[in-house]
Amino acid sequence: MARGKDQIIVGLDVGSHKVKVVVGDVKADGTLDIIGMGSCPSMGIKKGVVVNVTETKEAIQKAIHEAEIMTGCTINAVYVSISGSHLRSFNNKGVVGVQHREVTESDVQAVLDNAKAVQIPADRQIIHTVPQEFVVDDNDGIAHPIGISGQRLQVNVHILTALNASVQNVVQCAERADLKVMKTTAELLASARAVLEDDDKELGVVLVDIGAGTTDVAIYHNGFIVHSAVLPVGGDHITSDIAVGLRTPKSEAERIKLMHGCAQSSMVSDDETIEVQSVGARDPVLRKRRLLCDIIEPRMEEIFRLIEREIEASNFRDVIGSGLVLTGGTALLPGIGQQGEELFGWPVRIGYPKKMGGMHAAVNSPVNSAAIGLVMQGLADEQEIQRRSDGRVSRSKGGANAIGRFFTWVREAI
Repeated sequence: MARGKDQIIVGLDVGSHKVKVVVGDVKADGTLDIIGMGSCPSMGIKKGVVVNVTETKEAIQKAIHEAEIMTGCTINAVYVSISGSHLRSFNNKGVVGVQHREVTESDVQAVLDNAKAVQIPADRQIIHTVPQEFVVDDNDGIAHPIGISGQRLQVNVHILTALNASVQNVVQCAERADLKVMKTTAELLASARAVLEDDDKELGVVLVDIGAGTTDVAIYHNGFIVHSAVLPVGGDHITSDIAVGLRTPKSEAERIKLMHGCAQSSMVSDDETIEVQSVGARDPVLRKRRLLCDIIEPRMEEIFRLIEREIEASNFRDVIGSGLVLTGGTALLPGIGQQGEELFGWPVRIGYPKKMGGMHAAVNSPVNSAAIGLVMQGLADEQEIQRRSDGRVSRSKGGANAIGRFFTWVREAI
């Protein structure tokens, strides 16, 4: 993973449409340059879940190899995304008594352990426990409680769980491709890290990552995540509708969607035509582009209605001050933002990854939000390890080291 004095961090997004790899180079000053990427069609993934280990492993190897050629690096460790409608989430809290007059790292560890002490089915595992806020006695909204005086410590957390088998299958595919999995991260959290601003999270925002097989929904308010869900619909459903409606192979339907698709048929003139390949050996035919959009628009509206239903069920609709941020491949459909604004009555913007150095412009697309977010996750982890190391060197006991370990626990909420 080494490259000169710099450090390489690799995000591996195992998606339903493509396996994507993004390589980040951590400079000496702690900034991040994007130096390469790779991708390969996902033949062994459906709706975010591995359905063929061999095909998924081979897709990962091809994407990694492409990234290695581009960067001149040997990649042997990755940060991997976990997706799929098997993901579940809920909010919980933990409460403990403060052992001494001030909150210490052992108190924080104890309250987080208490918050995670919940019964879940044997076939599931907790993959994230994201602190939302700490409460010391009656003082709420505390982000860093260590050193605060009090008698009672509470933490409110957002917990995400996943099926054991689904997580293990993704990890197994990466390991069979001779990769070390540094960490698994829910795709929705990775995308949020890449595209959301702090102001979005404070005002209240809905992140919607529309992938090929699933749609991730994450609601933030007061700076932290309050609700998340994965819906079993995505861009592949639009592609299938086009294939049926235009009587064309699915590969051709995907091409047509990307080149000529639009989420609002009113944005397309009546005289525009497109060439559509027919099934079998029949000659291509000309179709009205508006017909294509008439197929896409109702399916996209259905996806938005499902998102709206999820927002309503969360009971957080009234705190959405910033609106919706759409990311993922389907977010590139022309007219999707306008359609979202009409349906929700909120501002809607397309979420692009935050600006970084290197060849960031070449990968700056909603398609790569999750992969870039994984690289950013890796950078945050490495910086935390460095802070902890510096704390141990400067002071073997006391606040610096304690605060370093505290940030290890809460960094997922950033």
